Amino acid sequence: MSLSPGLLRSAQQAAATAAPRATDADAQRRLHPEVVQALLDAGFARHFVPARWGGSEGGYQDLLHSVAAVGEACTSAAWCGSVIAGASRMGVYLPEVGQADLWAEGPDAVVVGALMPRGNAVEVPGGWRLTGAWDFTSAVESSQWALVCAAAPGAEGRDPWFFAVPRPDFQVADTWHTVGMRGTASNTLVVDDVFVPRHRGFDRRDMIAGRAVGSRARCHTTPLRLISGVLFGAPALGAARGALASWSAANAPSPGPDGQDARRAAATLAAARAAFGIDSAGLSLERAARVADADVATAAESVRNASDCSLAVEQLVDVVEQLFRSAGSTGQLAGHRLQRIWRDVHCLASHTALRFGTAGAAYGSHLLRSAGTGPDG
Repeated sequence: MSLSPGLLRSAQQAAATAAPRATDADAQRRLHPEVVQALLDAGFARHFVPARWGGSEGGYQDLLHSVAAVGEACTSAAWCGSVIAGASRMGVYLPEVGQADLWAEGPDAVVVGALMPRGNAVEVPGGWRLTGAWDFTSAVESSQWALVCAAAPGAEGRDPWFFAVPRPDFQVADTWHTVGMRGTASNTLVVDDVFVPRHRGFDRRDMIAGRAVGSRARCHTTPLRLISGVLFGAPALGAARGALASWSAANAPSPGPDGQDARRAAATLAAARAAFGIDSAGLSLERAARVADADVATAAESVRNASDCSLAVEQLVDVVEQLFRSAGSTGQLAGHRLQRIWRDVHCLASHTALRFGTAGAAYGSHLLRSAGTGPDG
């Protein structure tokens, strides 16, 4: 798939809007409205929306590079851009009538996703009565729709389903008081006995398998396990680049006594090591995005993608950690960019989609099974 420069150029403009507001986003625990609007103007909300609804039907490589560009300025803004794109993509698994509701006012509707089955749906004539509370719903403060996961009556008892809920039908509880990623405003979404019509629900298994409704675009038919790591890992790539830029500016060569030569040499090597680490992680994320964009993924690729992304994020966290530790007390000042990025990447890396344990076990099992069926197995 060829890359489109459109989203990246617009993302760079969004980054310019987000950069001077990143400190305030951290302090206020939400993005400035102008930053949210810049993300929408860039095209993040519409990136995966079907073309028939006015969307871009974009690719994962484009999203990776564009989210990373925003992440160099503000990790929280990058995260919100990525999760808004990913949640909007989920709308394609709704029935056609539900999709028409979701994008009735255009493809830039801000959709957020609450992915864990923390609610309960009771079947009633014409649909369901839905109740639940979903913690950690990123960008919920800016949303117009939410796709929330809840247990619903199914063939196997209670099955996880997603339900599209418009903004007037849910409340937001202010619960996002965290060490990092404060600007994402990932507060708790609350639904209290709300009616959801039948055309606004879909079985979670359809999203996991990529069984889109009314679209054969690859961005919609890609299985979930190929894309989650890209969506959640991309902000870390930008954040690490931003950390290196901040650290390098503080350690740029300047005239001084000869005694500083050893310090300059150490800084030179530290910059090179950090740059190589970031590039290496970026290549892993790039490979995962290419696999997600490809028409078909092999069995090995299907289980490797999540491992690539989780290990890449671990590597990016290590890079930021080393830069932060070498910055000394200055880097720990409350208003310093480096300490904010350090907090952000540690918080980001704790996301369940970026933990190597589960992903690595699946890929390792595949490798051992493959070895066992080889010529010597």
